[in-house]
Amino acid sequence: MSFSVLIPARLASTRLPDKPLADIAGKPMVVRVAERAARSGAARVVVAADDARIVQACAAHGVQAVLTRADHASGSDRLAEACEQLGLDGRDAVVNVQGDEPLIEPALIDEVAALLAAHPDAAMSTAAHPIASVEDFLNPNIVKVVTDAAGLALYFSRAPMPWWRDGYAGGVSTLPDPAPLRHVGIYGYRAGFLRSFPGLPPAPLERIEALEQLRALWHGHRIAVHVSTHAPGIGVDTPEDLARVRAGWPA
Repeated sequence: MSFSVLIPARLASTRLPDKPLADIAGKPMVVRVAERAARSGAARVVVAADDARIVQACAAHGVQAVLTRADHASGSDRLAEACEQLGLDGRDAVVNVQGDEPLIEPALIDEVAALLAAHPDAAMSTAAHPIASVEDFLNPNIVKVVTDAAGLALYFSRAPMPWWRDGYAGGVSTLPDPAPLRHVGIYGYRAGFLRSFPGLPPAPLERIEALEQLRALWHGHRIAVHVSTHAPGIGVDTPEDLARVRAGWPA
């Protein structure tokens, strides 16, 4: 299946100002993300930026970028505008790679794109991996997902799930079997759905959990989930994360 990678990049960041432009071994982070994505099977890789400085930085390194509105509420809103600018619509496949994932595995991008071909009934695809520690299972900052027999998402939550009946009986010291799944924030979309997504009313569950993907499930759209055997490389949210990535480069 032919697909495009779109990388939303927003200059403002509370914990790491000007994050997309942060230097990693002589290149801006968003350029490093685009270079990793270009190793996938994507037909093209495009950065969807909210600031002309990001577009200029991409152009300086031969990365295609489009300038989108600065007032978008979410990354999916930004990508919807990018789809319009690029003329993507209907069944065209798009993979959303976050602009702060310079260690993203190209193979994971391909797997998420392939799910759209394997599940024609799904409007979206994403990824997950088994959780290995009780601490991660109980951490509300780590999103969990449960799937059905076909690998389609049933629900996403910040709460630990699935939960066994007597889970609190003796304190939480073990994990359920089979292992619960940690959601990975990479998404595949059919471009027609992505363009219509911002127009869907926000869902009550989305507001409670602060998880945008629940809007799709609430309105009856299916999300296919690829389960990888290992966790992806770290994302960059803080100066400490950036220091770890810099120390380990080249990836």
